Amino acid sequence: MQTSQHQIIPVLAAIISNAQNEILIAQRKPGLGNAGKWEFPGGKIKIGESPEAGLKREIMEELGAEIEIIRPYHIVNYTIDQRSILLIAYLATLRNEIRYLNDHSDIQWVKITRLLTFDLAEADIPIAQRMMRDGI
Repeated sequence: MQTSQHQIIPVLAAIISNAQNEILIAQRKPGLGNAGKWEFPGGKIKIGESPEAGLKREIMEELGAEIEIIRPYHIVNYTIDQRSILLIAYLATLRNEIRYLNDHSDIQWVKITRLLTFDLAEADIPIAQRMMRDGI
């Protein structure tokens, strides 16, 4: 009998808010995983990296922006392409302007009440639902 190694991949997401209580969402570029879907930006942690350092690095790589992390907010377990993903979402704010889009074709600032009107990536839907319940 052969057993399979079940690996859980930690992934980070930034729920970036602005002074108008809007949340930043980003649309994945064509040709990338989840192409066309809207998401809270972020990415994978590198070995030896803290989640906070990894999220700051990912936002700099994807958006050319620095963030201030406020606190962890929500964790979502999901499976995609037979891989188990642990999505850890943090509340954050921008420290400077977004300078470019590397993995995204578009970004939008949206009111929390409108988040679910976008075609969100599957793992981001429970986060948006909780945000609506919490009134964040």
